[in-house]
Amino acid sequence: MNTPDAEKLNWPILGIIVLGSFMAALDASIVNVALPKMMAIFNSSPQEIQWVLTSYMLTMGIMMCLSGYLGDAFGYKRIYILAMGFFTLGSALCGASWGVSSLVISRVIQALGGGILPPLSMALLYRTFPRSKIGMVMGIWGISAMMAPALGPILGGYLVDTVSWRLIFYINLPIGMINIFLASLVLKETKLIKGTSLDIYGIITCVIGLSALLLGLNQGTDYGWTSPYIISLLFIGAAGITLFVYIELNHPEPIMELRLLKNRVFAIAVTITAALTMGLFGVMFLIPLLLQSVLGETAMKTGLIMFPMALMTGIIMPISGRIYDKFGARNITLLGLILVTIITFSMSRITADTPYSTLSWWLLLIGMGIGMASMPIVTAAMNTVPTHLVGKASGLNMVLKQVSAAFGIAILTTILHNRQVFHYSNIATSVNMNSPDGLAIITYFQNTAANLGFSSDIGSVLGLGIITKIAAALAMIRAIDDCLLFTGSLCLLSAVICLFFKEDRKNRNPAVNK
Repeated sequence: MNTPDAEKLNWPILGIIVLGSFMAALDASIVNVALPKMMAIFNSSPQEIQWVLTSYMLTMGIMMCLSGYLGDAFGYKRIYILAMGFFTLGSALCGASWGVSSLVISRVIQALGGGILPPLSMALLYRTFPRSKIGMVMGIWGISAMMAPALGPILGGYLVDTVSWRLIFYINLPIGMINIFLASLVLKETKLIKGTSLDIYGIITCVIGLSALLLGLNQGTDYGWTSPYIISLLFIGAAGITLFVYIELNHPEPIMELRLLKNRVFAIAVTITAALTMGLFGVMFLIPLLLQSVLGETAMKTGLIMFPMALMTGIIMPISGRIYDKFGARNITLLGLILVTIITFSMSRITADTPYSTLSWWLLLIGMGIGMASMPIVTAAMNTVPTHLVGKASGLNMVLKQVSAAFGIAILTTILHNRQVFHYSNIATSVNMNSPDGLAIITYFQNTAANLGFSSDIGSVLGLGIITKIAAALAMIRAIDDCLLFTGSLCLLSAVICLFFKEDRKNRNPAVNK
């Protein structure tokens, strides 16, 4: 039975853990807006500079797999400080990079820590706080996962435009060192799990399978899904993951405890989280694409338009956590999923004339739904996991979210391309240049060219070019609408699955280490 002191929240520990998770999540998004500047400074190609993001993503995915084993074998406090150290060191090296190669290597070092921090932080929370308060604790911790991606473009855009791109990395140094110092003073070391053996074959197959799979999904659109390179990557990834699953199910101490999926509550919660993650990343991928590529907005303004979603999620998450502590996860999660589904379907009617205020209002409501749905369902799943397995359970949850996000982006990118071609073809065949409107446009540009001293043929070409650009933009908007319909369908699927979710609130696991 928990004593009154045990029921009190240790705010210093919670603040340290939340800050570490926030830094790792922020760095995954803040770099995006600096890529054009880096490409110009280092005189590199888009394919070369893309590895700045890809290397971080791949390393993060691999380290998430290892986080549970490392925490169990060496202590969660020790690994947290070590991970923060790698992240801070990598940030310093990134800021001091002199070329793309050195920057990519530095990003790998940074991700060695950044990949461990999110799952390790979740496990630390479960090993530190009583289960009766874990809903609110996870709600507060979840703020970092939502606020960081929204603040990244805003902060990154400001630093790149007004100071230097190097500062997006150097800003981590003082925060990281303070976090390491406070963590060494405040965090308590967890009890080591003795006799833990290294699952070397699991690690090898995880690294090969997950790297090939994530790389294939990430680069499929660039190289083409039927290219030998992508087919080879996906085949190697599928074979590696299949072998990894076989090894993990038969190993006495696997690095990733896949047998947790036999737990019905955990399995349903992970499935809902995966579908919701694909839907959430769909919105976070499609709306910036609409604002920047079609409507010509800057990354910083796009971040400001997207910010209400993250802000509302951050406000709602602790509240939904308190509701979970009192009433459970199913109803609050289902209500949030229904809200996200309705708004996402409503957004599938976006046009170029949709006011930004309406768009921000939609995003705010989506943020409210995500705040209601995302953390309670994960918390309910983790509450069914024995304390000695929370490290591996959090790692499994994070890896599945990472893969789901990659799948979601890959599927949406493919749908976007195919539907854009479809809509452009329909628009092009419906345009009649001999109609009064078409002739008026061509005549206008012919007269404009003549007034500037050019031939009427140049005016005709210019007019056709403008019409083609408008048709392409309209086709892109319609394709984005189609993708939002697909995203809404994923959210609806999450809501349907949630109807089958049942938790046993009478049998919560104790939070204390034994």
